[in-house]
Amino acid sequence: MRIGSVDIDRPLALAPMEDVTDRVFRRICRGLGADLLYTEFASSDALVRDAEKTLRKIRVDEDERPIGIQIFGGVEEAMEGAAAIAEAAGPDFIDINCGCWVRKVAMREAGAGLLRDLTKFRAIVAAVVRGTRLPVTVKTRLGWDDNSIVILEVARMLEDLGVRALTVHCRTRSQGHRGEADWSWLSRLKETVSIPIIGNGDVNTPEDVARMFDTGCDGVMIGRAALRRPWIFREARHYLRTGELLDPPTLNERVDLCVRHLRLSVAAKGERKGVIEFRKHLSGYLGGLPRGAKVRAELVRLDEAAPVIERLRQYREEGACFGAV
Repeated sequence: MRIGSVDIDRPLALAPMEDVTDRVFRRICRGLGADLLYTEFASSDALVRDAEKTLRKIRVDEDERPIGIQIFGGVEEAMEGAAAIAEAAGPDFIDINCGCWVRKVAMREAGAGLLRDLTKFRAIVAAVVRGTRLPVTVKTRLGWDDNSIVILEVARMLEDLGVRALTVHCRTRSQGHRGEADWSWLSRLKETVSIPIIGNGDVNTPEDVARMFDTGCDGVMIGRAALRRPWIFREARHYLRTGELLDPPTLNERVDLCVRHLRLSVAAKGERKGVIEFRKHLSGYLGGLPRGAKVRAELVRLDEAAPVIERLRQYREEGACFGAV
Protein backbone atom coordinates (compact mmCIF):
# COMPACT_ATOMS: atom_id res chain seq x y z
CA MET A 1 0.00 0.00 0.00
CA ARG A 2 1.45 3.34 -1.03
CA ILE A 3 0.70 6.80 0.38
CA GLY A 4 3.18 9.22 -1.15
CA SER A 5 6.62 7.96 -0.15
CA VAL A 6 5.16 5.48 2.35
CA ASP A 7 5.01 1.97 0.91
CA ILE A 8 4.01 -0.89 3.24
CA ASP A 9 2.61 -4.28 2.37
CA ARG A 10 -0.65 -4.91 4.28
CA PRO A 11 0.02 -2.42 7.10
CA LEU A 12 -1.47 -2.66 10.57
CA ALA A 13 -2.43 0.85 11.63
CA LEU A 14 -3.07 2.30 15.07
CA ALA A 15 -6.31 4.28 14.91
CA PRO A 16 -6.28 7.93 15.97
CA MET A 17 -8.07 8.11 19.35
CA GLU A 18 -8.63 11.26 21.37
CA ASP A 19 -6.76 11.27 24.69
CA VAL A 20 -5.27 7.84 23.87
CA THR A 21 -2.87 7.93 20.92
CA ASP A 22 -0.39 10.41 22.36
CA ARG A 23 3.33 10.13 21.60
CA VAL A 24 3.88 7.69 24.47
CA PHE A 25 1.18 5.21 23.48
CA ARG A 26 2.21 5.46 19.84
CA ARG A 27 5.75 4.49 20.83
CA ILE A 28 4.47 1.50 22.79
CA CYS A 29 2.36 0.30 19.85
CA ARG A 30 5.19 0.84 17.37
CA GLY A 31 7.39 -1.38 19.53
CA LEU A 32 4.69 -4.05 19.45
CA GLY A 33 4.37 -4.06 15.68
CA ALA A 34 2.12 -1.21 14.53
CA ASP A 35 3.24 -0.26 11.01
CA LEU A 36 1.35 3.00 10.61
CA LEU A 37 0.64 5.62 13.27
CA TYR A 38 -1.73 8.56 13.55
CA THR A 39 -1.85 11.40 16.04
CA GLU A 40 -4.90 12.22 18.11
CA PHE A 41 -7.25 14.34 16.04
CA ALA A 42 -6.50 18.06 16.23
CA SER A 43 -9.03 20.86 15.84
CA SER A 44 -8.30 23.07 12.85
CA ASP A 45 -9.79 26.07 14.67
CA ALA A 46 -7.41 25.52 17.59
CA LEU A 47 -4.40 25.05 15.31
CA VAL A 48 -4.91 28.31 13.45
CA ARG A 49 -5.30 30.07 16.84
CA ASP A 50 -1.93 28.60 17.92
CA ALA A 51 -3.51 26.82 20.89
CA GLU A 52 -0.56 25.24 22.71
CA LYS A 53 -2.43 22.16 23.89
CA THR A 54 -3.48 21.32 20.33
CA LEU A 55 -0.06 22.11 18.89
CA ARG A 56 1.40 19.56 21.32
CA LYS A 57 -0.92 16.92 19.87
CA ILE A 58 0.66 17.20 16.44
CA ARG A 59 4.29 16.99 17.51
CA VAL A 60 5.86 13.88 16.04
CA ASP A 61 9.19 12.18 16.59
CA GLU A 62 11.46 10.91 13.85
CA ASP A 63 11.23 7.32 15.09
CA GLU A 64 7.43 7.36 14.68
CA ARG A 65 7.55 7.33 10.90
CA PRO A 66 5.48 6.61 8.98
CA ILE A 67 2.90 8.79 10.74
CA GLY A 68 -0.03 10.96 9.77
CA ILE A 69 -1.37 14.00 11.58
CA GLN A 70 -5.17 13.95 11.75
CA ILE A 71 -7.12 17.21 11.69
CA PHE A 72 -10.82 18.00 11.76
CA GLY A 73 -13.11 20.97 11.31
CA GLY A 74 -15.99 22.46 9.37
CA VAL A 75 -14.56 25.76 8.09
CA GLU A 76 -12.64 25.69 4.81
CA GLU A 77 -10.24 28.52 5.64
CA ALA A 78 -9.34 27.01 9.01
CA MET A 79 -8.82 23.56 7.50
CA GLU A 80 -6.57 24.97 4.77
CA GLY A 81 -4.53 26.86 7.36
CA ALA A 82 -4.39 23.86 9.68
CA ALA A 83 -3.07 21.70 6.85
CA ALA A 84 -0.10 24.03 6.41
CA ILE A 85 0.55 24.06 10.17
CA ALA A 86 0.36 20.27 10.28
CA GLU A 87 2.76 19.98 7.34
CA ALA A 88 5.29 22.12 9.23
CA ALA A 89 5.24 19.54 12.05
CA GLY A 90 6.80 17.05 9.65
CA PRO A 91 4.43 14.08 9.24
CA ASP A 92 4.44 11.76 6.24
CA PHE A 93 0.83 12.63 5.35
CA ILE A 94 -2.20 14.51 6.64
CA ASP A 95 -5.42 12.70 7.48
CA ILE A 96 -8.84 14.35 7.67
CA ASN A 97 -11.25 13.13 10.31
CA CYS A 98 -14.61 12.87 8.55
CA GLY A 99 -15.90 10.11 10.78
CA CYS A 100 -16.03 11.27 14.41
CA TRP A 101 -19.55 10.50 15.55
CA VAL A 102 -19.67 12.28 18.91
CA ARG A 103 -22.27 15.02 19.11
CA LYS A 104 -19.96 17.96 19.83
CA VAL A 105 -18.13 17.28 16.55
CA ALA A 106 -20.72 15.78 14.20
CA MET A 107 -23.43 18.34 15.00
CA ARG A 108 -21.06 21.18 14.13
CA GLU A 109 -20.71 20.08 10.51
CA ALA A 110 -17.36 18.39 11.13
CA GLY A 111 -16.30 14.77 11.50
CA ALA A 112 -19.15 12.46 10.46
CA GLY A 113 -21.40 15.50 10.16
CA LEU A 114 -19.91 16.02 6.71
CA LEU A 115 -21.67 12.84 5.55
CA ARG A 116 -24.96 14.79 5.60
CA ASP A 117 -23.65 17.41 3.15
CA LEU A 118 -21.37 16.03 0.46
CA THR A 119 -20.95 19.46 -1.13
CA LYS A 120 -19.41 20.70 2.09
CA PHE A 121 -17.49 17.43 2.47
CA ARG A 122 -15.93 18.07 -0.93
CA ALA A 123 -15.09 21.68 -0.08
CA ILE A 124 -13.42 20.75 3.21
CA VAL A 125 -11.25 18.08 1.61
CA ALA A 126 -10.35 20.36 -1.31
CA ALA A 127 -9.27 23.04 1.17
CA VAL A 128 -6.87 20.63 2.89
CA VAL A 129 -5.45 19.45 -0.43
CA ARG A 130 -4.82 23.12 -1.34
CA GLY A 131 -3.19 23.78 2.01
CA THR A 132 -0.41 21.19 1.86
CA ARG A 133 2.11 19.60 -0.44
CA LEU A 134 1.91 16.35 1.55
CA PRO A 135 -0.34 13.43 0.62
CA VAL A 136 -3.85 13.78 2.06
CA THR A 137 -5.91 10.85 3.33
CA VAL A 138 -9.41 10.65 4.79
CA LYS A 139 -11.08 8.57 7.51
CA THR A 140 -14.87 8.37 7.48
CA ARG A 141 -17.90 6.11 8.03
CA LEU A 142 -20.42 4.45 5.73
CA GLY A 143 -22.96 7.24 6.03
CA TRP A 144 -25.03 9.21 8.51
CA ASP A 145 -27.49 6.35 9.11
CA ASP A 146 -28.77 3.17 7.46
CA ASN A 147 -30.96 5.22 5.12
CA SER A 148 -28.10 7.35 3.82
CA ILE A 149 -25.09 5.13 3.16
CA VAL A 150 -23.01 7.19 0.73
CA ILE A 151 -19.57 5.66 1.06
CA LEU A 152 -19.22 4.63 -2.59
CA GLU A 153 -20.11 8.13 -3.78
CA VAL A 154 -17.75 9.58 -1.18
CA ALA A 155 -14.90 7.32 -2.28
CA ARG A 156 -15.27 8.37 -5.93
CA MET A 157 -15.38 12.02 -4.89
CA LEU A 158 -12.25 11.71 -2.78
CA GLU A 159 -10.32 9.94 -5.51
CA ASP A 160 -11.26 12.75 -7.92
CA LEU A 161 -9.97 15.31 -5.40
CA GLY A 162 -6.57 13.62 -5.23
CA VAL A 163 -6.95 11.93 -1.85
CA ARG A 164 -4.31 9.21 -1.59
CA ALA A 165 -6.02 6.68 0.71
CA LEU A 166 -9.36 6.15 2.43
CA THR A 167 -9.98 4.58 5.83
CA VAL A 168 -13.54 3.42 6.50
CA HIS A 169 -15.01 2.59 9.87
CA CYS A 170 -17.67 0.19 8.67
CA ARG A 171 -20.52 1.64 10.73
CA THR A 172 -22.78 4.64 10.25
CA ARG A 173 -22.63 7.74 12.40
CA SER A 174 -25.92 6.87 14.08
CA GLN A 175 -24.49 3.52 15.21
CA GLY A 176 -21.59 5.03 17.11
CA HIS A 177 -19.88 1.88 18.39
CA ARG A 178 -23.11 -0.12 18.58
CA GLY A 179 -24.10 -3.04 16.40
CA GLU A 180 -21.79 -4.85 14.03
CA ALA A 181 -19.45 -3.26 11.52
CA ASP A 182 -20.41 -4.21 7.96
CA TRP A 183 -17.16 -5.22 6.29
CA SER A 184 -18.89 -6.12 3.01
CA TRP A 185 -18.48 -2.48 1.97
CA LEU A 186 -14.71 -2.88 1.86
CA SER A 187 -14.78 -5.25 -1.11
CA ARG A 188 -17.29 -2.98 -2.87
CA LEU A 189 -14.99 -0.02 -2.31
CA LYS A 190 -12.06 -1.90 -3.83
CA GLU A 191 -14.19 -2.47 -6.92
CA THR A 192 -15.14 1.22 -7.07
CA VAL A 193 -11.87 3.14 -6.66
CA SER A 194 -8.17 2.51 -7.16
CA ILE A 195 -6.84 4.35 -4.08
CA PRO A 196 -5.83 2.22 -1.07
CA ILE A 197 -8.64 1.25 1.30
CA ILE A 198 -7.97 0.72 4.99
CA GLY A 199 -10.61 -1.16 6.97
CA ASN A 200 -11.66 -0.33 10.52
CA GLY A 201 -14.31 -1.45 12.98
CA ASP A 202 -14.73 -4.61 15.09
CA VAL A 203 -11.11 -5.68 14.70
CA ASN A 204 -10.54 -7.39 18.04
CA THR A 205 -8.38 -10.46 17.37
CA PRO A 206 -5.64 -11.65 15.00
CA GLU A 207 -8.28 -13.74 13.23
CA ASP A 208 -10.34 -10.58 12.69
CA VAL A 209 -7.34 -8.93 11.07
CA ALA A 210 -6.94 -11.84 8.66
CA ARG A 211 -10.66 -11.89 7.82
CA MET A 212 -10.64 -8.17 7.15
CA PHE A 213 -7.71 -8.54 4.76
CA ASP A 214 -9.72 -11.26 3.01
CA THR A 215 -12.17 -8.53 1.91
CA GLY A 216 -9.39 -7.21 -0.31
CA CYS A 217 -8.64 -4.07 1.70
CA ASP A 218 -5.06 -2.80 1.63
CA GLY A 219 -4.59 -2.14 5.35
CA VAL A 220 -6.29 -2.78 8.67
CA MET A 221 -6.71 -0.14 11.37
CA ILE A 222 -7.07 -1.19 15.01
CA GLY A 223 -8.60 1.14 17.59
CA ARG A 224 -10.24 0.16 20.87
CA ALA A 225 -8.69 -3.33 20.84
CA ALA A 226 -5.24 -1.71 20.91
CA LEU A 227 -6.18 0.17 24.06
CA ARG A 228 -7.25 -3.09 25.69
CA ARG A 229 -4.41 -5.20 24.27
CA PRO A 230 -1.60 -3.20 22.63
CA TRP A 231 0.22 -6.45 21.83
CA ILE A 232 -2.52 -7.25 19.30
CA PHE A 233 -0.25 -5.87 16.56
CA ARG A 234 2.45 -8.43 17.35
CA GLU A 235 -0.12 -11.21 17.59
CA ALA A 236 -1.79 -10.24 14.33
CA ARG A 237 1.46 -10.02 12.37
CA HIS A 238 2.50 -13.45 13.64
CA TYR A 239 -0.88 -14.92 12.70
CA LEU A 240 -0.77 -13.41 9.21
CA ARG A 241 2.70 -14.86 8.67
CA THR A 242 2.23 -18.32 10.18
CA GLY A 243 -1.49 -18.97 10.64
CA GLU A 244 -0.77 -19.71 14.29
CA LEU A 245 -1.81 -17.83 17.42
CA LEU A 246 0.85 -16.60 19.80
CA ASP A 247 0.51 -17.40 23.48
CA PRO A 248 -0.84 -14.37 25.36
CA PRO A 249 1.75 -12.30 27.22
CA THR A 250 2.54 -13.53 30.70
CA LEU A 251 1.94 -11.53 33.85
CA ASN A 252 5.67 -10.76 33.94
CA GLU A 253 5.60 -9.46 30.36
CA ARG A 254 2.52 -7.34 31.03
CA VAL A 255 4.00 -5.82 34.17
CA ASP A 256 7.28 -5.03 32.40
CA LEU A 257 5.43 -3.34 29.56
CA CYS A 258 3.18 -1.48 31.98
CA VAL A 259 6.17 -0.13 33.91
CA ARG A 260 7.90 0.93 30.69
CA HIS A 261 4.78 2.74 29.54
CA LEU A 262 4.45 4.54 32.87
CA ARG A 263 8.07 5.66 32.85
CA LEU A 264 7.74 7.01 29.31
CA SER A 265 4.57 8.84 30.33
CA VAL A 266 6.27 10.49 33.31
CA ALA A 267 9.32 11.41 31.23
CA ALA A 268 7.10 13.06 28.61
CA LYS A 269 4.55 14.76 30.86
CA GLY A 270 6.01 15.14 34.32
CA GLU A 271 5.34 13.11 37.45
CA ARG A 272 1.75 13.79 38.44
CA LYS A 273 0.28 14.33 34.98
CA GLY A 274 2.18 11.38 33.58
CA VAL A 275 0.83 9.05 36.26
CA ILE A 276 -2.74 10.31 36.09
CA GLU A 277 -2.97 10.17 32.29
CA PHE A 278 -1.45 6.69 32.33
CA ARG A 279 -4.30 5.31 34.46
CA LYS A 280 -6.56 4.72 31.46
CA HIS A 281 -4.14 2.02 30.27
CA LEU A 282 -4.19 -0.04 33.46
CA SER A 283 -7.34 -1.91 32.46
CA GLY A 284 -5.58 -3.14 29.34
CA TYR A 285 -2.40 -4.26 31.03
CA LEU A 286 -4.12 -5.91 33.99
CA GLY A 287 -7.43 -6.97 32.46
CA GLY A 288 -8.20 -10.68 32.74
CA LEU A 289 -5.34 -11.38 35.13
CA PRO A 290 -5.93 -12.94 38.57
CA ARG A 291 -6.53 -10.13 41.07
CA GLY A 292 -5.90 -7.63 38.27
CA ALA A 293 -9.02 -5.58 39.03
CA LYS A 294 -8.06 -5.34 42.71
CA VAL A 295 -4.54 -4.16 41.90
CA ARG A 296 -5.87 -1.62 39.40
CA ALA A 297 -8.24 -0.22 42.07
CA GLU A 298 -5.22 0.33 44.31
CA LEU A 299 -3.08 1.91 41.58
CA VAL A 300 -5.62 4.51 40.44
CA ARG A 301 -5.44 6.10 43.88
CA LEU A 302 -1.71 6.82 43.49
CA ASP A 303 -0.28 9.89 41.76
CA GLU A 304 3.46 9.21 41.99
CA ALA A 305 5.35 6.75 39.81
CA ALA A 306 7.52 5.04 42.43
CA PRO A 307 4.68 3.56 44.51
CA VAL A 308 2.87 2.47 41.34
CA ILE A 309 5.97 0.65 40.12
CA GLU A 310 6.57 -0.88 43.54
CA ARG A 311 3.00 -2.21 43.72
CA LEU A 312 3.28 -3.66 40.22
CA ARG A 313 6.49 -5.44 41.19
CA GLN A 314 4.82 -6.82 44.30
CA TYR A 315 1.97 -8.04 42.12
CA ARG A 316 4.46 -9.78 39.84
CA GLU A 317 5.97 -11.55 42.84
CA GLU A 318 2.51 -12.49 44.11
CA GLY A 319 1.86 -14.01 40.71
CA ALA A 320 4.20 -16.86 41.50
CA CYS A 321 1.77 -17.85 44.27
CA PHE A 322 -1.18 -18.21 41.94
CA GLY A 323 0.67 -19.49 38.89
CA ALA A 324 0.25 -16.43 36.67
CA VAL A 325 3.87 -15.51 35.93
